[in-house]
Amino acid sequence: MNQNYKNCLEEGLAFQDYVTEKLYNLGIPLVTYRSRNYQLGGGENKAGIEIKFDRKFRETGNFYIETAEKSDPKKKDYVPSGIYRNDNTWLYLIGDYQTIYVFSKEQLKKCSDRFRKVETPTSKGFLLPVEEALKFLVILQL
Repeated sequence: MNQNYKNCLEEGLAFQDYVTEKLYNLGIPLVTYRSRNYQLGGGENKAGIEIKFDRKFRETGNFYIETAEKSDPKKKDYVPSGIYRNDNTWLYLIGDYQTIYVFSKEQLKKCSDRFRKVETPTSKGFLLPVEEALKFLVILQL
């Protein structure tokens, strides 16, 4: 696992904890799975909520919606992730420490072919313009 992947993973986990706390304060307790076995078998948590930190959307005007990943750039193949991971996820929360945007996973899958594709050494996905996203989401202002 390369250092950039580890850093992004840790940043994402910290944001996931932050969102979990915020949801709990709203009366939505979220039990997060920490082991790889449970995450691969069931999903990120019992409630089926995927939580993603996007630290760049305010400056870029786009959400990065991941569709595939690999832990090391040297690996040949990507594996389905994010909205294409086969698990219990039905809600997809993405944002930063100011605002969380809530989408249905199915909405994102339906619109994934309409927007610009992006590939990095460890991730594939698409850029969803915030303007477009505002047409079909729920916003939690923190």
